[in-house]
Amino acid sequence: MTIAEFENLPDPPSGHYELHHGELILMPPRIKQHMQIQQVLYDLLSPTLSGLGFLTIEFAFRPAPEYESWQADLAWVSQARWEADQNQYFLGAPDFVIEVLSAGNTVDEMLDRQEVCFNNGCEEFWTVDPKRRTVLVTAADRKTVTYSQSMNIPVPYTEKLIEVGRVFSLY
Repeated sequence: MTIAEFENLPDPPSGHYELHHGELILMPPRIKQHMQIQQVLYDLLSPTLSGLGFLTIEFAFRPAPEYESWQADLAWVSQARWEADQNQYFLGAPDFVIEVLSAGNTVDEMLDRQEVCFNNGCEEFWTVDPKRRTVLVTAADRKTVTYSQSMNIPVPYTEKLIEVGRVFSLY
């Protein structure tokens, strides 16, 4: 499926569509725990990244010009890249992407998502695992560090830290 065909689809009755490598994917609606983690992360990151770029939940982007339309659970892009992009949907991957694992996610799916992001402008990718209460932080060189609840994660593009335990504080 092309981007033009994708953009002409009606909204699904529930969830949202994404386009991965030309294949239409129906993403189910988020569960409450997923939404809570997204909101906590947004609340923790927003004050530290404010003024440096654009941060949002459910960040829609097109990592490649054709056959790709994705949504990150939470993502940030530098102010310079945000302002330079004149497209209807952000073209390229955000600088910083966060995905919250859902029960249906596979390792292959998450690694593909990382690879697509890193190949199109992403510099840091966080995988939040609610079951294990950990955050895996992967840099563009593909080195990954796992942070547990008792640890602090450096916030990219700043000198601030956030407590992993706070990410999982609402449940």
